[in-house]
Amino acid sequence: MSDHSMMKLGRGSVKNDHRTLRLGDYLKEHLPAPPHSLDWTKGAEDWGMMLNDVHGDCTIAAAAHAVQIWSTHTGAETTVHDAIILHYYEKWDGYKPGKTRTDGGGSELEVLNQWRKNGFDRHKLFAFTGVDYTDLRQVRQAIHLFGGVYIGLNLPASAMKQEVWDVVPSHNPHGKAGTWGGHAVFVPKYDERGFTCITWGKTKRMTVDFWHKYADEAYALLGHDWLTKKGSPAGFDLELLKADIEKLKAKSASGDQAG
Repeated sequence: MSDHSMMKLGRGSVKNDHRTLRLGDYLKEHLPAPPHSLDWTKGAEDWGMMLNDVHGDCTIAAAAHAVQIWSTHTGAETTVHDAIILHYYEKWDGYKPGKTRTDGGGSELEVLNQWRKNGFDRHKLFAFTGVDYTDLRQVRQAIHLFGGVYIGLNLPASAMKQEVWDVVPSHNPHGKAGTWGGHAVFVPKYDERGFTCITWGKTKRMTVDFWHKYADEAYALLGHDWLTKKGSPAGFDLELLKADIEKLKAKSASGDQAG
């Protein structure tokens, strides 16, 4: 489907926190380059809408798509039920059924913090790290090591009706293309020409140029199920990450809440 104009978005403004761990700090020097191409989807194209056609719950839908990818490679595929999606949209993004004004989506960082602290249904998030979305090698490495990346896009209006998301030259005399809005997606596939995300129940390809222009945040998710089944990836310093998590917990317990 190339016409997405009736679909919902729902990623709010990008939030930053200096306490967010950074993937680059845990990649060892001898870590080999990521493969030139990688596909964790196993060729599947249908992944479930996750209510993102009727609600601006993309931050929750993207988390559910991550669970699908992980479970596909660690056992039987698990699809989070729509009722559970709605529950977490209410709990984490503040949606109140019947009150349209509350259907405005949420923050990726806040959703991930909630997931790490409280779990998402039966699926635990051991940790997450910020990925330098401007460094395509690091992005590909994150996809390679952890099954995908959870990203934010500031979509242009042209993305509503593109089969492949690509940069369209602006014909606006002021040089500004129309903006559609913020969107959260999970990206489990790439090659040298671009990336493929899961959104609105389908896989969606974007070019490298599109990524560079419109991606504005990215996170590597260390899913408990993924790590339990696959172990710590070679070349990733999990022990250092654990130590840093404990330091953050200690600071929090001592009342250091600077943000």
